[in-house]
Amino acid sequence: MLNEYIEGTPKPQPRVKAVNRGKHAGVYTPKTADAWRETLTRGLARHVDKRLEGALAVKLSFHLKRPKSHHRTGRFSHILRDDATKYHTSKPDVDNLAKLVLDVLSKIRYYKDDSQVVLLYVTKAYADDIHPEGVKIETEVIS
Repeated sequence: MLNEYIEGTPKPQPRVKAVNRGKHAGVYTPKTADAWRETLTRGLARHVDKRLEGALAVKLSFHLKRPKSHHRTGRFSHILRDDATKYHTSKPDVDNLAKLVLDVLSKIRYYKDDSQVVLLYVTKAYADDIHPEGVKIETEVIS
């Protein structure tokens, strides 16, 4: 159904923060992921208002920027070190990355409700020449 690669810097869904202003307490959501949310919304614009029904399988493949420490130094700085890993095993967590993408899909009304997602497969690897920084989103109606 949907098979898109959205380039950009993936950000996790921020957690709601509590704040105390004098005698009044409140909560707010930090704006740290607003640019990524907007990039996803623009990239998925042709899928607005599809309102899919039924059970959905969603596959999200995140590609994050590789740190400079994974590369050699000097004139070989363009070559990866032998011990550089393929998978991104530090923050952000895959569940928080996925949550933001699923929220955007819900907000653009790609499906009726994100409770329709019954199968979710998420990977998190480092970006490379083939897969630039961003996310590949694949969906399929399975019933």
